[in-house]
Amino acid sequence: MLVIVLENAPPRLRGRMAVWLLEVRAGVYVGNYSRKMREHIWEHVLDGIEDGNAVLIWRATNESGFDFKTAGKNRRTPVEFDGIQLVSFFPDAR
Repeated sequence: MLVIVLENAPPRLRGRMAVWLLEVRAGVYVGNYSRKMREHIWEHVLDGIEDGNAVLIWRATNESGFDFKTAGKNRRTPVEFDGIQLVSFFPDAR
């Protein structure tokens, strides 16, 4: 199982994601692919994200049961703490 969430993504990237994944909500894509295909899809996200941001979540055999990657500018950034990946927030720009 994998989930990709896109924010402020160009329409051509959103269209490309709809080729491989089911868009269950605006910008939220779900599918079930191998690691190789997941990496191939993520490369398309990285190539097309421009000024937007994205997160990729997939099932993994770890304590939390999933793992994730992010791309683009966002207030949230992944950090590792004692072998567990958590999310850190940057201060609001206001």
